[in-house]
Amino acid sequence: MQAVQQEIAQALKVQPPFADAAALGQEVARRVAFIKDCLANARLKTLVLGISGGVDSLTAALLAQRAINELRAEKNDPDYRFIAVRLPYQVQHDEHDAQACLEVIKPDETHTIDIAPAVRALAAEVQELKNGSPTLVDFVVGNVKARTRMVAQYTIAGARAGLVIGTDHAAEAVMGFFTKFGDGACDLAPLSGLVKNQVRAIARSFGAPEALVEKVPTADLEDLEPGKPDEASHGVTYQQIDDFLQGLPVDPAAAEIIIANYRKTQHKRELPFAP
Repeated sequence: MQAVQQEIAQALKVQPPFADAAALGQEVARRVAFIKDCLANARLKTLVLGISGGVDSLTAALLAQRAINELRAEKNDPDYRFIAVRLPYQVQHDEHDAQACLEVIKPDETHTIDIAPAVRALAAEVQELKNGSPTLVDFVVGNVKARTRMVAQYTIAGARAGLVIGTDHAAEAVMGFFTKFGDGACDLAPLSGLVKNQVRAIARSFGAPEALVEKVPTADLEDLEPGKPDEASHGVTYQQIDDFLQGLPVDPAAAEIIIANYRKTQHKRELPFAP
């Protein structure tokens, strides 16, 4: 079991636990520097990120805004911008959390795009969805929502000559808990290699309210089960996933679920198959 844990942790570049506040601060600085380097290498000045109301997008946004603030000061250039994008499907049930996140982030710009018209128009044109079971249709349309959100972010990034930030981290990556070419698509992923508790710790270090830091994670893509917790989909808790990734003892049944999900979703973490 330990060998498998180590193999997966190495593949996902899982970071060791933060030893203390100083180590946490160093990791924040390293990831802010990474974001700045990505912009410098691309010769661009704008970052775009969708804000869901969850801790992952909150944390990525806090890192991004700090990077932009530092670049503006260092380069004495007001053109550096961080654009936060709200992408609700009609009215989001936890909109108050998304707005609370924006208050913490204080983004340079905020835009809101309702993805419902685009999602419904596409779904209405797909013949295979018209006779599908309610559960299948709900699942497929949920993935359409995720992909439409990414299309919207890339549309803004294209119009503003910017890069799109992703929120994937090790605890989601190991479970394959993201939509391929949806929220799994981005130009840079500053949370990569972190486990869930580390993402929360970084948000907390920025002064984010505990209610947002410890909010129950949900992808919220399903109309039949709105706000369904991630852990209900996983069959394991994020604490068990974090422990597994960081080489700690885990209940064998939980470990089997994590390993099985990692193996069956390998295609999501790879480039397209090619000869």
